[in-house]
Amino acid sequence: MCGHPGLSFWLVCVAGKTRYCGRVWETNQVSSGASVVAIDNKIEQAMDLVKSHLMYAVREEVEVLKEQIKELIEKNSQLEQENNLLKTLASPEQLAQFQAQLQTGSPPATTQPQGTTQPPAQPASQGSGPTA
Repeated sequence: MCGHPGLSFWLVCVAGKTRYCGRVWETNQVSSGASVVAIDNKIEQAMDLVKSHLMYAVREEVEVLKEQIKELIEKNSQLEQENNLLKTLASPEQLAQFQAQLQTGSPPATTQPQGTTQPPAQPASQGSGPTA
C-alpha cells in the first residue's frame, strides 16, 4: 500500500531506490520506506516552524498596527476639537476668506487671521485651555 492514502500512484526516488505504490522495483524496500518517512517528517517539521514564525510575525505586526490606529484616532479627535474651537473663535469674514482659499487651492495666509476684528491675545489664552 502507498504511504499516502488516496493517491493512485506516486514515485519517490531516495538514494537511488524507486518505489511505486509500495512495490519495490529495486532491493532495500525497508530502508527506502524509512527514508521517505524521515524526509516527510522533516519537511512537515520545517513547514510547522515556518508557519509558527509567520504567525508570530503577523501577530506582532497586528499589535503595532492596532497601536497606530489608536494613536491616529486620538490625534483625529484632538484635531477635530481644535478645529471646532477655531471655528467658534473665527469671525464670519475669516471663515469666508478661508472657504475661498480652500476653493482656489491657495494656502491660507498666516498674518491675516490676526486682523483688526480679533485681538491676538484672545485666541492664545482660549486655545491653551483645552490642550493642557
